[in-house]
Amino acid sequence: MGLEKYRMFLEEISELILSEMPKADYSSIFNDFVESEFFLIDGDSLLVMFICEESLKQGQELHFFYLVERYLVDIISKGGQFAIVFFKDAEYAYFNFPELLSLRTALILHLQHNNTIDVRTQFSGCLSQEWKSFLEESYPYFLIVADEGLNDLQTHLFNFLIIQSWSMKVNAVLSSGQASDVLRLYAYFMLSRPRQQTFFKQNEKKIENAYKALIKQLEGCRVLAFEPIFGNLRWNNMIEEASEIISLLKQLWPEGSDIRRVLCVTSCSLTLRMYHDFLENRKKTTSGQETNIQQVKGDCVSLQWVEDLCKLHCLSVVFLLHLPLSQRACTRVITSDWIEDIQTFLKMRKWCEYFILNNRNIFEFWNLNLIHLCDLSDELLLKNIAFYYENENVQGLHLNLGNDIMKDYEYLWNAVSKLVGKFDVGKPFPLRTTQLNFLKKDPVPIKDTSKEKMPSLGFIPMSSEMVDKFVGDILKDLPFLKRDDPIVTSLVKHKAFDELIHWHSHRPLSDDYDRAKSNFNGNPRDPYYLKSLQKFQVFQRFYGNSLESVSPKLIVTQDVKPKKNFSKPKTKKANETKAEIITRENRKRLLAKEEQKEENKWSVLSHSIEEEMKENLNSGIQNLEGFLKSCKSNLVKYQVEMVGLTACLKAWKEHCRSQVKGETTKDLSIAVQMMKRIHSLMEKYPEFLQEADRQLIARCLKYLGFDELASSLNPTEVAEDGIKEKKKNKYSIGIGPVRFQLQYMGHFLLRDERKDPDPRVHDFIPDTWQRELLDVVDNNESAVIVAPTSSGKTYASYYCMEKVLKESDEGVVVYVSPTKALVNQVAATVQNRYMKNLPNGETLCGIFTREYRHDALNCQVLVTVPACLEILLLAPHRQRWVKRIRYVIFDEVHCLGGEIGAEVWEHLLVMIRCPFLALSATISNPEHLTEWLQSIKWYWKQADNIIEKNTASKRNAGYRANFHKDHFQMKQSYKVRLVLYGERYNDLEKHICSVKHNDIYFDHFHPCAALTTEHIERQMSGRAGRRGQDLLGDVYFFDIPFPKIQKLIKSNVPELRGQFPFSITLVLRLMILASRGDDPEDAQAKVLSVLKHSLLSFKRPKTMEMLKLYFLFSLQFLVKEGYLDQEGNPMGFAGLVSHLHYHEPSNLVFVSFLVSGLFHNLCQPTHKGSKCFSQDVMEKLVLVLANLFGRRYIPAKFQESTVKFYQSKVFLEDLPEDFNAALHEYNMQITKDFASFLLIVSKLADMKQEYQLPLSKINFTGKECEDSQLVSHLMSCKEGRVAISPFVCLSGNSDGDLLQPATPSHVILRTIGISHAQAPVLWPHRFDSQGRRMPLNAYALDFYKHGSLTGLVQDNRMNEGDAYELLKDFSLTLQSISVSLRELCENEDDNVVLAFEQLSKTFSEKFNKV
Repeated sequence: MGLEKYRMFLEEISELILSEMPKADYSSIFNDFVESEFFLIDGDSLLVMFICEESLKQGQELHFFYLVERYLVDIISKGGQFAIVFFKDAEYAYFNFPELLSLRTALILHLQHNNTIDVRTQFSGCLSQEWKSFLEESYPYFLIVADEGLNDLQTHLFNFLIIQSWSMKVNAVLSSGQASDVLRLYAYFMLSRPRQQTFFKQNEKKIENAYKALIKQLEGCRVLAFEPIFGNLRWNNMIEEASEIISLLKQLWPEGSDIRRVLCVTSCSLTLRMYHDFLENRKKTTSGQETNIQQVKGDCVSLQWVEDLCKLHCLSVVFLLHLPLSQRACTRVITSDWIEDIQTFLKMRKWCEYFILNNRNIFEFWNLNLIHLCDLSDELLLKNIAFYYENENVQGLHLNLGNDIMKDYEYLWNAVSKLVGKFDVGKPFPLRTTQLNFLKKDPVPIKDTSKEKMPSLGFIPMSSEMVDKFVGDILKDLPFLKRDDPIVTSLVKHKAFDELIHWHSHRPLSDDYDRAKSNFNGNPRDPYYLKSLQKFQVFQRFYGNSLESVSPKLIVTQDVKPKKNFSKPKTKKANETKAEIITRENRKRLLAKEEQKEENKWSVLSHSIEEEMKENLNSGIQNLEGFLKSCKSNLVKYQVEMVGLTACLKAWKEHCRSQVKGETTKDLSIAVQMMKRIHSLMEKYPEFLQEADRQLIARCLKYLGFDELASSLNPTEVAEDGIKEKKKNKYSIGIGPVRFQLQYMGHFLLRDERKDPDPRVHDFIPDTWQRELLDVVDNNESAVIVAPTSSGKTYASYYCMEKVLKESDEGVVVYVSPTKALVNQVAATVQNRYMKNLPNGETLCGIFTREYRHDALNCQVLVTVPACLEILLLAPHRQRWVKRIRYVIFDEVHCLGGEIGAEVWEHLLVMIRCPFLALSATISNPEHLTEWLQSIKWYWKQADNIIEKNTASKRNAGYRANFHKDHFQMKQSYKVRLVLYGERYNDLEKHICSVKHNDIYFDHFHPCAALTTEHIERQMSGRAGRRGQDLLGDVYFFDIPFPKIQKLIKSNVPELRGQFPFSITLVLRLMILASRGDDPEDAQAKVLSVLKHSLLSFKRPKTMEMLKLYFLFSLQFLVKEGYLDQEGNPMGFAGLVSHLHYHEPSNLVFVSFLVSGLFHNLCQPTHKGSKCFSQDVMEKLVLVLANLFGRRYIPAKFQESTVKFYQSKVFLEDLPEDFNAALHEYNMQITKDFASFLLIVSKLADMKQEYQLPLSKINFTGKECEDSQLVSHLMSCKEGRVAISPFVCLSGNSDGDLLQPATPSHVILRTIGISHAQAPVLWPHRFDSQGRRMPLNAYALDFYKHGSLTGLVQDNRMNEGDAYELLKDFSLTLQSISVSLRELCENEDDNVVLAFEQLSKTFSEKFNKV
């Protein structure tokens, strides 16, 4: 039976994995703490991932290694910390693929010897104990693994690895379907869930048995693959044969050699020996003698023919040794395949390569250069040489090899001859002694790349001042089309589709601000409206008060005078005036009077508090501390603390005496209170302490067992103390004072803080760094503030708000928060903190999010999210409001490096003209960020000076204009300060939560427990709890393994790096702003700031030049599509495209469908004159829109699932035929333009790096071989090798492949910094790395049909929360399109408008019922 016995169980495992695939979260595998997240890559999944790559041709090893290294470098550049694991058992899966067996061995050796990557090969299999122990020790965050192998047996191996990882709480990340951008790597993330862990636990024995049966089956495959070729020879015989050959070569070449030469001569000689024996065995078989050899398909060629093939192979290896990559990349591409008769020999040679590489003898006691393990052979080059000798040479084309190549070839073949030994293999020349053609006859044997027509290079000329200012410096070097070029002359006004004659596409659309739901829209005199508004304000103040108990402050507008610098402690004036002396004396009398009141109050309360402390110490101490908080007299506080200390000492003595004999555990909370009182007395009130007080403190310390501390305080008292040793043990807490204080009262320890108050702050005494923040605001400067969470940095934000509120009733401060939840919190806090009497129609605080807005443009403090502020900054008609902004506060500015919306944060930082505060707790390169922001401020200083001069000259010239009272009247500083504060006290208590025996257990985890010495200081900087409000914070790690917690605590914070800053729609929005802005000069300055100051290009001039070229490409696209004219002014449906900017490139495709009349063809009513549309029309419309705006891919493997669907179709159908044809036409046009752009931008590539492997940096440059006529003949394809990597050219790829649908980004030159992700194409089908089509999830169409969220969870396998958010986004998009179309069309009965209104209403109604 074997594996058949477990066939059903293996299918059950497969179904378990398949059922999780649609639920997989497609997101970045790197989070904010990427440096702490150690993960694993399965080496065989890595091999399968790239061996199936479409651009890779079989036998092209160097191209394969390039793909692997490019992928690994991408991961490392993003901060990935990983190890690659190759299991011994996994090797069995390749016995049917001997060419991959040797490639796998070479890959392992290359990664081990030529890179610094951690490669693990010691584990036998994924169910082994040593693998389990490794996972328990390292606890990787996830494992990258393939979901499908080269055959079913390898797929089962991958499945076992996935479920075993899940059982160990290690998540699985699929190697298929991955996508990368500048900062992130996106993949399918399949979480380890209790369901999978339970499955493994319940079936553990069955899994082990099934795995053993699978390995046994794979071992059988080895026999079946091995015996037909090697006959009676066993596995160990081959190992011995390989070892013998290597030993002979060591004697022949004692000085050593490089791996390419060694593998070439050893594999050829071993193969010739084996093939000789193979033929001998065949003769015996045909004469009737018994043998184990099996019949091989096809006839076998003679030994002499095989010798010729080996000679050609040796020559091809010599080519590898002598030719640089620049020359090899120009090789001809032979399309013919090898004939069947030599397949046995080719397999035999690959087996022999495997045995040679696997033989440890090759690496020992010999000088062997392993650098070129990645380039051991080149089958395409071998075919090229073979084609020449069997076709061109025999026809009379005789080309010389060149002296160097000829000598090296002779050297190799002579070595082969000596190693074979048993028989004569002939002389090196002639290379061909037989007439057999090794290659099949092919009508077109050579791929002709010269016929691939690339688009003509050239940009459409534009006359725009803004364009000239940004890219004027590179225009002279670029090819431009002439005015009479057909492409230029065809740019006449686009002929509108007949049905669009009533559409005013140029009409400005209402923006997202207008369309965001207003919380309160009504008549200000309406009592109901006023009551609702009043309720909302009361709730906001209540909510704000629950977040922080601060009394509201009434703000009064006043003239703000320059404030003094309070960063340094005050010094007393040398000479006081008479008035100051009188004031001081009056203050002194008041203080004395206040002190007397406090003493009287204590005398009244002291007796009851002392009595309560005797009854219940904890309750009494709480009352005592309550009094201390309200007391203002230090003398009285000292007296209270002494009373508390005495009570604690008595309670400790009583507690220790009452202990039963043998009981060792003591209630240390009493000791903590005692030490707390001692700390307070020694640190806060040392001037009041008398000798008797010091003796009491020393006695307390003695009782606790802290003899050294007591002695340092009062040596006499300790010496005379009569406490006996026995009593000492009874009262002592049993651990040293340092450990006790750190472990039990860390959060009570006093901080080294300033004592001098700052008149600007009333709630607490700010530290020096916080005073620096206040100085920043006072001086109208900008600052990057990096300080730990809850350290007090947010206070500067409120101080900034207060300053702007006091200055005038016009100025606005904008608070940018990363999430809607934080927006609500901050808004409530602001409304609770401040009150101000404002003119009618103006309010203190407003909110703007995508879902709703409230008083956003008539407030003085706007709290919003980045995307909404960007909408306002880019809206041409909002610029008058923008000029009112005095300060912008960016909270959590590290989102600049985040997964979603990072580029929006960047746009805001470069567009704002006013000062800003950028707050964060987690930036590891703040200096770089500050330097970048400072460069932006210098730009704005120059821009403001120019605008101010122009404005002044216009006024002087008598130009009458309504010059707005703007930021020029508030002189800002253009300085950007960096305020760093790294130290914080660790008051963060950690608790590990775990589930044991169906119950939850909590284990205390001390902050220092996970730390080595070098991490102690950094760990002290973290803290939970708000300063001045919480002494202690708690964090709970639920069901997270201990090693993972250690890594989290020790993790570094991420570096901020720039995302690709541009998109086609952003360029369009910028051009609209430049063209239509309220203040053209101001708008142009903003646009240029965005274009010139990306973080990605900061201090990187080549990247800046690439971005300029991409900007020009974007303009060309927008001009060709009819969204801009040649002067850069918006036209056509530019407004609609920019309004749907969230969905590029779907927004561009949608408008192209609209303009071409496809929607008008589709949206036909049920009968003429009707305004209703059939269900069929609606469903087809949803199908189109789901293909555009509801694109959520499912892993390709899920299509194999046998699960039954009840309500949903799950897999989204293709677009209707006419839409699909239009999309193809659109995509191909864009692809041609983008290919043309890549050819131009390729000049920026660093060709030195392009000829190196990305990770190992192995160099393939060198002097080109010029003395060989054969090399020049074979490497003659120099055209069409401009924009793609020379490594990729080795597989016969050329620039023409850039025109193919969905060409992978790794085909393009890697140093130009551009990828296909920047092309605005929307391919209807997406394929993973193994060439499988990835279906789209039909969630939007399915929901429209059945209206059930449960159906999406059950059939579409979506998480409920994800499904809800996706449907909500789809519904909002429908509403946005519907409103936009209605605004653009004056015909009330237009079918498209009516159809979208009907669909939006229906979908919204269904969604609201969820």
